[in-house]
Amino acid sequence: MLSRALKSVIPASARAFASAKAPLRVVVTGPAGAIGYAMLFRIASGEMLGKDQPIELRLLELPGAMKALGGCVMELDDCAFPLLTKVVQTDKLEVAFDGADFACLVGAKPRGPGMERSDLLKDNGAIFSAVGKAMNKHANKNIKTCVVGNPANTNCLIAAANAPDINPANFTAMTRLDHNRGLGQLAIKTNCSVNDISKFCIWGNHSPTMYPDITHCSINGKKAIDAISNDTKWLTGDFMPTVQKRGAAIIAARGASSAASAGAACIDHIRDWHAGTGGAWTSMAVHTDGTQYGVPKGLYFSFPVTCTPGSYSIVKGLTVDKFSQENIDKTTKELIEERDAVKHLIP
Repeated sequence: MLSRALKSVIPASARAFASAKAPLRVVVTGPAGAIGYAMLFRIASGEMLGKDQPIELRLLELPGAMKALGGCVMELDDCAFPLLTKVVQTDKLEVAFDGADFACLVGAKPRGPGMERSDLLKDNGAIFSAVGKAMNKHANKNIKTCVVGNPANTNCLIAAANAPDINPANFTAMTRLDHNRGLGQLAIKTNCSVNDISKFCIWGNHSPTMYPDITHCSINGKKAIDAISNDTKWLTGDFMPTVQKRGAAIIAARGASSAASAGAACIDHIRDWHAGTGGAWTSMAVHTDGTQYGVPKGLYFSFPVTCTPGSYSIVKGLTVDKFSQENIDKTTKELIEERDAVKHLIP
């Protein structure tokens, strides 16, 4: 049932369309922040879970940000989204995750001046430990989660480890932003549409050690290396560093972290997981069982994946050349070091 006075101003046909399915409960943490704010309206409009899927938003913020969150909800009200059945504003984990079906874990402490990555791991590790425990106790046991807050892969590991009753495969970390950045750079280089590019992928950690891989990629039906005129200097000296360090470049240019692009990538990530990719590759950081491309068991590591509605599969049987393996090993090493740094938070 549609909430608030908006029901009276939405056409009856739209209300009937919106109520054809039971609402899905979507948690967004940090919704008053720049990334969360960029996501809310697209989720409510149906861009993430479908134009016929009613949504109940669960918005979890810190106590000091509740006033700002109230302003965001006023704007949601003012948009009169037919699919938006209810909005819950809360600073309590148990309220946000009660029966939740999807979670976009955006809220995290940002890296400040002079902070080392280890400091960020320590501060955010405690946050994601609490989130995992709350999810385990209150959420739908089939909840699907995308971790956006950095360090995303290891925060995902911490949350999953603290939710032992939820399948670890239902936790994922976002490398779709890196994937989209790579597609954008390849499209510019080859003067094509991103729709002309297939089988590009990101391996490893969402950090400067990630490996953007074009060895299996095709552009307009040609091998990517041929489409870029075998320009290996551009590949290793421009393309790879640009994708790996794009976040820092955006901060330097606009004085703030990526927001709209990060929010869009999270929506892309969950949309493809929910609806499927039709055989196309994308990139997701997923739980490892020790059998995939030499990556140890128990990490959250980005692989090329394909999605069918509600599930994903790592692409198997790829040939990994020496250069690629060296890069995969480098990012694996970093993830092992991160895991070891937060082992006290992993039951």
